[in-house]
Amino acid sequence: MEKITLTAQVREKAGKGVARGLRRDAQVPAVLYSHGKSMPISMGNKAISAILNTEGGKHALLNLTLEGGKKSAERMALIKDYQIDPISGKLIHIDLMEVAMDEKVKVKISVHLTGNAIGVKEGGILQYGLHQVDVECLPQQIPSHLDVNITEVKVNESLHVRDIKVAEGVKILNDPDATIVTIQPPISAEKLEAMLSAAPTAESGEPEVVGKKKEGEAEAAAPAAGAKGKEAPAKDAAPKKDAAPKAAPKK
Repeated sequence: MEKITLTAQVREKAGKGVARGLRRDAQVPAVLYSHGKSMPISMGNKAISAILNTEGGKHALLNLTLEGGKKSAERMALIKDYQIDPISGKLIHIDLMEVAMDEKVKVKISVHLTGNAIGVKEGGILQYGLHQVDVECLPQQIPSHLDVNITEVKVNESLHVRDIKVAEGVKILNDPDATIVTIQPPISAEKLEAMLSAAPTAESGEPEVVGKKKEGEAEAAAPAAGAKGKEAPAKDAAPKKDAAPKAAPKK
């Protein structure tokens, strides 16, 4: 991998106010991590954004020239993480990890599919498995991406991690049997029509709200609300009239 030279300034102060001031000056607040220690730094937004926007830029090997400290120094670093403002889309923070050229590192590398699969030409459906894989290698051996040729993949066939070709010194850490891509058989027109026209079962109808009585249940449950052992009076029943007094017998 090509080394990219970049200048960074050592920061004496940190905090939200300092970070906002740096962004106003087109600088990106950053932190350089090294063997459990951290150093606050800053770098030009335009320069580091241009690197991130290139192929393999997220795994770029940076030759950092640090300025502003007790004395200038050079460090080799990789981009560990970064943050983008969700509204403006601008880079607002970046974390770097110092590396030694003779020590292996672990990074995630994107998988690129090349070619047109035979299975897709026959009507099959291409399904992605892993989009990235974890690799271990020396910093200068980090690939920008890994190509996987799918030209010969037929329907009901797959390519796995073990099928990826890598350069000497690069080791893939994922399960060799993990799927990278597979070609599923096409769905026939008859089967698709049957799936779309299948009548929904009773269980797949509109869900019932828990605790909500169905129409008519409220009236049916009303008698049960009365005292135990007594029947609740009918809702619309008229009150009973007192019996009329009997006429006195004629003497």
